[in-house]
Amino acid sequence: MTNDKGLQDARIKIGTKQTMRMVETGQADEVYVAQDAEQHLISKIVQLCSKHSVRITYVDTMKELGKACGIEVGSAMAVVLK
Repeated sequence: MTNDKGLQDARIKIGTKQTMRMVETGQADEVYVAQDAEQHLISKIVQLCSKHSVRITYVDTMKELGKACGIEVGSAMAVVLK
């Protein structure tokens, strides 16, 4: 991921439940998804983002996404808020 610092500075929510909630309520600007997350989670968020016209950016690993968000553990997805 090239913009690690930018993601930490952005208004974000981390985690599957919060990401899905932000997309559903129209508060999402962009969603980051770890490609090594569970496939059923990835397919759910892809459908949801498609329905709500939210851009998706894929990250190689959950660990990399967690680090980009400034947390010590991995994360399946995160959302940048409008």
